[in-house]
Amino acid sequence: MSAITRRSVLAAIAASPLLLQQTAWAQTSLKISHQFPGGTLTEGDFRDRLTRMFSAEVEKRSKGALKFAVYPGSSLMKTNAQFSAMRKGALDLSLVPLSYAGGEVPEVNIGLMPGLVTSYDQAYGWKNAEVGKELSRILYDKGIVMVSWIWQAGGMASRTKPVLDPDDAKGMKIRGGSREMDMMLKAAGAAVVTLPSNEIYAAMQTGAMEAALTSSTSLISFRLEEVSKALVTGRTGSYWFMLEPLMMSRAIFDKLPKDQQQLILAVGAELETFALKSSKEDDQQVAVVYQKAGAKVADMSAASLKKWQTIARATAWKDYGEKNASCANLLKLAEKTL
Repeated sequence: MSAITRRSVLAAIAASPLLLQQTAWAQTSLKISHQFPGGTLTEGDFRDRLTRMFSAEVEKRSKGALKFAVYPGSSLMKTNAQFSAMRKGALDLSLVPLSYAGGEVPEVNIGLMPGLVTSYDQAYGWKNAEVGKELSRILYDKGIVMVSWIWQAGGMASRTKPVLDPDDAKGMKIRGGSREMDMMLKAAGAAVVTLPSNEIYAAMQTGAMEAALTSSTSLISFRLEEVSKALVTGRTGSYWFMLEPLMMSRAIFDKLPKDQQQLILAVGAELETFALKSSKEDDQQVAVVYQKAGAKVADMSAASLKKWQTIARATAWKDYGEKNASCANLLKLAEKTL
């Protein structure tokens, strides 16, 4: 071996640890947390599937520069800790009901405001409407980047009877899912129970709670048909529409190169079509699941929906609008979409 060749080989060997180190620096590993049951890319709760589809597609398009680990079932951290952890940069991404953070950022309660959103067309129109742009700005200022806008209709599972009209709720212990939803239920004469959706089953099983409002997907995924005798679906319309987005910590997002930021947002936006299709499918499937289990299934009528909306406007909407100027403005912008 010539001296020049030998020197070249030795130089390459000496440089290899540096090359390896540079490769490691170039690769970013991110964690995605959520509270829903785990599955696979093709099977299970669509919200878990969406996080896995997002992970696979971003990893593929970034040629492995961005890698992800998905933690379902609140296995990484407790459900209600996720939003705050993202704001601090202690959690990279989460798919979590936005209204769960209402105690921290009052404005986000608009993501589960009873009767304010009553259809998917209206819901998905928010993103590019004034209300969506303003909500995104508020979240960004609070340290959160919206990655995928995900809306879900919901229904009410009950241990006793279908809860269609406000009068049906009188005296019942019901889980609403947000402070504002609880206000409407209280005005209807119900006693409210506050807990995350992944704790509904145990509460209904023991009788600590008689009925629960939650998304069609959660009504299926958490097997609530096993502890229910009645269901009111959201397939014909609902006063319960939840914004349950895939979000990212701004502190983590801002550290990424611009091309990776754009990639994350592009894939997130593309998956909204999958989310909408899956939500609508679950609105239909939930009726099948509960009927098969022997539960009485009913649909919300326009007249019943109007009764709930009237109560919501006088209670929850009024209270939210009086919180601060920012909430009042968001509510005004949201009402434009009705």
